Amino acid sequence: MTTKIAPSKVPRVGIFSWMLFDWAAQPYHTLIITFIFSAYFANYVAPDPATGQEWWGWATATGSLIIALLAPVLGAMADISGPRKPWIAGFSVLIVLGSALIYFAVPGPDAPVLLVLTGFVIGFIGLEFATVFTNAMMPSLVPRAELGKLSGSGWALGYVGGIVALLIVLAFLSANPDTGRTLVGLEPIFGLDPAAHEGDRATGPLTALWYMVFVIPMFLFTPDVVKRAGVRLELRAALSNLWTTVKNLPRRGSYFAFLATSMIYRDGLNALFAFGGIYAGGVLGLSIIEVGIFGIITAVAGAIGAFAGGRMDARFGPRAVVFWSCWILVLACIIVVSTTRDTAFFVLPASDPMIPLLVFYAAGALIGGAGGSVQAASRTLLVDQVEPEEATEAFGLFSLTGRATSFVGPLAIAIVTGATQSQRIGITPAIALLAIGAIGLYWVREKKI
Repeated sequence: MTTKIAPSKVPRVGIFSWMLFDWAAQPYHTLIITFIFSAYFANYVAPDPATGQEWWGWATATGSLIIALLAPVLGAMADISGPRKPWIAGFSVLIVLGSALIYFAVPGPDAPVLLVLTGFVIGFIGLEFATVFTNAMMPSLVPRAELGKLSGSGWALGYVGGIVALLIVLAFLSANPDTGRTLVGLEPIFGLDPAAHEGDRATGPLTALWYMVFVIPMFLFTPDVVKRAGVRLELRAALSNLWTTVKNLPRRGSYFAFLATSMIYRDGLNALFAFGGIYAGGVLGLSIIEVGIFGIITAVAGAIGAFAGGRMDARFGPRAVVFWSCWILVLACIIVVSTTRDTAFFVLPASDPMIPLLVFYAAGALIGGAGGSVQAASRTLLVDQVEPEEATEAFGLFSLTGRATSFVGPLAIAIVTGATQSQRIGITPAIALLAIGAIGLYWVREKKI
């Protein structure tokens, strides 16, 4: 058996150092996946934005499929194998290596596209698997009643870390290739060449360095558990129990419906975050700096939405919050699709070029706020589906189902974009996933308080 450190004896520095993992990891999502590098890749590395969106979709789908195939086994091992830090250290190597390879994405036809996309996938996989083992440390850090607070605090800290990293890029690294100046009017630091988009490409090394620095406290101060004996036998038992739970799910109607439904709307939400920056650059012609501003607006709105969603959850119940947030996301997506450089809401001509930009930013704020509410209320709605003693297994299954089909949204966008050669039409699968997810909540029940 494993000797665990009693949660009450874990010092505050150990708990805060665990939370810093979210701070360390978030720039990969913010700078590479969602806003800066993805938009740069589609607009300056790929032959054209539609092709860039298609290639990015295939890369994201590939990484997500690998994660889906291996995450169940790794999740079981996280519970039975003992120490998590060696696993986190190993996957951290993939994060740093994958991030560093991003810098080689020079603009134009000479870019080593396969190398760059391979680096992106390697970093993406490393980040997701490191997160599996980091999350598995939670029960040994705080009492059961404080797990939600710990998770929420880490999540909020991650949001702030992403915003800070994004501000650093916009103020000191990413510059307009025409003016040679950053958002605040400075020349890029370290002599980075705006014409070669070295500031945009530097998001890769910055992400790697940021992660290496801020993950160190977790390795130094956060307690781990000791190694278990007989891991092979326990792994077989863990996988057997997981399979039994999955087989019995159809007998628990609301629980089964929630896992299936949340899997669908989370696919749609993840697809929006993965392609928002690419879409903004390709359809609206936003510069990398303007895409970064869009990212800041979305991230701030996400933090506010998560906070407000928790308050509305307490008043109206989590099912209502998730339901209406999904439809707000559908509305925001339709607004995005309806907006081009010359029109807004499909038919309204934009006499001022700022009008489409402001409409797009407003839609981004809706996406961020509603997305934050969805993620906050989904955890509460999951707890409503199970008995208290099943909560740990339920959250593990919730994480598993979230990864199991996470490739569907990016893959659908890649296929539709490739078939139509239109970024606007290509983004519509995300709208369908969100709508289907909202409708599926009809079969989900919540506990009345």
